[in-house]
Amino acid sequence: QLRLVESGGGLVQPGGSLRLSCTASGFSLNYYAIGWFRQAPGKEREGVSCMTTSGDHIYYADSVKGRFTISRDNAKNTAYLQMNNLKPEDAAVYYCAADGIVTTVQAMCAMTNRRSWGQGTRVTVSA
Repeated sequence: QLRLVESGGGLVQPGGSLRLSCTASGFSLNYYAIGWFRQAPGKEREGVSCMTTSGDHIYYADSVKGRFTISRDNAKNTAYLQMNNLKPEDAAVYYCAADGIVTTVQAMCAMTNRRSWGQGTRVTVSA
């Protein structure tokens, strides 16, 4: 069974940091572009950051540029999203996705209406 499992969310104060993990099972993440998405209450899901298999192309939403960093550890079959200087508006449920074929990382991050998502991991930013 092909699965992506997100973890690492939690409650953090504004200005704090979290690192989210996305672990793949049933397939090798090495051959897939990866992306992080989020959905805040009452808002549409949005693409946060996407990365090609090699990491040579990376997209960040303007709202997270300079604060978030996407990465991957193929040996662990895991992708990460390091989130620094968190703001209340970053609070959301975060999801990851993996695509075998992408035209551009921007296009991957624009694909928010996927058929299925994992359970996500909740990030709460509050004092």
